[in-house]
Amino acid sequence: MKHPAKYTDKFLPVFAELLKGRKNVLDPMAGTGKIAEIRKFGYSGRITCNDIEPEWQVGEKYQIDEWHFTDAANMDWAADGQFDAICTSPTYGNRMADSFIARDGSKRVTYRHFLGHELKKENTGHMQFGERYMDKHLDIWRECKRVLAHGGLLIVNVSNHIRKGAVIDVVDFHKEAILNMGLTLKDEILIETPRMGFGANANLRVQNESILVFVKDGK
Repeated sequence: MKHPAKYTDKFLPVFAELLKGRKNVLDPMAGTGKIAEIRKFGYSGRITCNDIEPEWQVGEKYQIDEWHFTDAANMDWAADGQFDAICTSPTYGNRMADSFIARDGSKRVTYRHFLGHELKKENTGHMQFGERYMDKHLDIWRECKRVLAHGGLLIVNVSNHIRKGAVIDVVDFHKEAILNMGLTLKDEILIETPRMGFGANANLRVQNESILVFVKDGK
């Protein structure tokens, strides 16, 4: 099924390089499972994917070793410290979270439109950036910390966006949230990416996305 926010292709070799030597990677908010494309760039370990909406992966042919379909904040199927790496991209809390149905024939790029029906209650894909979005992601990052091994990497692809002409600093929220949980920021990589050329803030797009690299209990 078509997804409105798959990983940009230029991220995949970066992920593969960062994950070199890691044997067991999890994407807890995997969407279609495109993280598996890191195999094309030399990753040879095990890949486990989790997503709250099973339909995203219907029709996809990515090489995933194991799928689970649960809330990323409550991955009961995973043991403590099970993974030596997590690589994921949270939703950005932008207009892709709009849930209304366009009836005027206008183009809408939202999770709701692409999935074709309402998202599950705990899906962050219908949460605009704000208190509910932040609280939910704090729960998700706590769960990620639980299932991440000591010395494991947490790689997060996230981006700011423009709302009413102002930059919404989503990146700093996630960075501070994870740092406050005791992980160490190892690197921050900025990558210029193409953005949509339409919408209310089409002339004010943020040009870069961030890849944040954290390590748990290690240098």
